[in-house]
Amino acid sequence: MRFFTRCAIAAGLAVLALASQAQTFPSKTVRIVVPFGAGGVADITARTVAEKLSQSLGQAVVIDNKPGAGGVAAGDIVAKADPDGHTLLLISNGTAVSAGLFKSLPFDTQRDFAPISTLATFDIAVITQADSKFKSLGELVAFAKANPGKLNLGTVNIGSTQNLTGELLKSAAGIDVQIVPFNGTPAVITALRGNQIDAAVEILGPVIPHIGSKAVRALAVTGAKRSAVLPDVPTAIESGVPGLVASSWNGLAAPAKTPAAVIARLNKDITAAVEAPDVKTKLRALNMDAHASTPEQTAELLASETKRWGDVIVRAKIPTQ
Repeated sequence: MRFFTRCAIAAGLAVLALASQAQTFPSKTVRIVVPFGAGGVADITARTVAEKLSQSLGQAVVIDNKPGAGGVAAGDIVAKADPDGHTLLLISNGTAVSAGLFKSLPFDTQRDFAPISTLATFDIAVITQADSKFKSLGELVAFAKANPGKLNLGTVNIGSTQNLTGELLKSAAGIDVQIVPFNGTPAVITALRGNQIDAAVEILGPVIPHIGSKAVRALAVTGAKRSAVLPDVPTAIESGVPGLVASSWNGLAAPAKTPAAVIARLNKDITAAVEAPDVKTKLRALNMDAHASTPEQTAELLASETKRWGDVIVRAKIPTQ
């Protein structure tokens, strides 16, 4: 009896401690662990939101870049951090992809994080050389169907969102093309402009300057709607490939067991930061659509993306790491 009484007292004290944390949050610097290097889309998004977030929280919000290993190192840090809201993880479709790409992870993507909100989404496009014979995605698909295995499609690394979107294009359009992986966007663009590949799948932001200078042509974007920066470029759906719907996104999550009151406070302030006109303007210039979501919506997005990209990995027979 005494044992159970002690357990009940301990549990009660733990609840009180969490309640106290929620009331005093934030009590120190908030750290956002970003699974990518400085200067990239994810890093810029996090820094833009962090600057605004620090004003409403009344505490510094710092960015801690932990690139590499498919985001596993960054995720492990946050999964094991104190669940008090002071250590957050920048999650993305990369987080969802990693769940299906690795044989085992030191954390459970669904159970070890408490999603807070999305930050932004950004488009992916199918591009080709400016003087390519393909003037539309429909023409490219028709050629691929008539010439199985003869069309080369460039993407960045195997298992990346761009690479998996290429695999999704293959299955959605019912075509047999060779996907050629490169170690970064510059290498993809160089190969495309040098006619080493016929087309490529890439996040739109980094290739906008090349499209603007007419060095490459965008055949289609893969989002559910047209890009605001390229309103004349049709979606894959409009181009006759209804199953090709993919976009990149990012958001924030805390360790599991973070008090609901802390999650609610963070969601409120993150939403205000993301919806601020200057934040929207800055991210729009980088072809990012800034928008927040509820914790429940963010959790549903992470779960659905984890299943979706896991299925793509299995269909494409990509070896797990």
